[in-house]
Amino acid sequence: QVQLVESGGGLVQPGGSLRLSCAASRILFGIYTMGWYRQAPGKQRELVAAVASDDATNYGDSAKGRFTISRDNAKNTLSLQMNNLKPEDTAVYFCNAKFRTQDFWGQGTQVTVSS
Repeated sequence: QVQLVESGGGLVQPGGSLRLSCAASRILFGIYTMGWYRQAPGKQRELVAAVASDDATNYGDSAKGRFTISRDNAKNTLSLQMNNLKPEDTAVYFCNAKFRTQDFWGQGTQVTVSS
């Protein structure tokens, strides 16, 4: 059974930084498009950033210029470096793995940006 386990969330002040990690297991990690999504209360889940198997990246508008996604295929890990965080970045952040019809999700990690 595929497992995606997120870590690194927490409480941070506006302007601060956090680094999220996703550890994947029981998955041929390198072939999957890996992504970070987030969902704030009362809102739909949205793409934050994704990185394909060829390392091509795609960022949601809210993440451009502030967040950086990266993957380490040797360690089966996905990371998201988040800088200059804003209160509107507050959400549960989910790790996602997609390959053809396969679509796996982690349980999510809470990020709260507040003073």
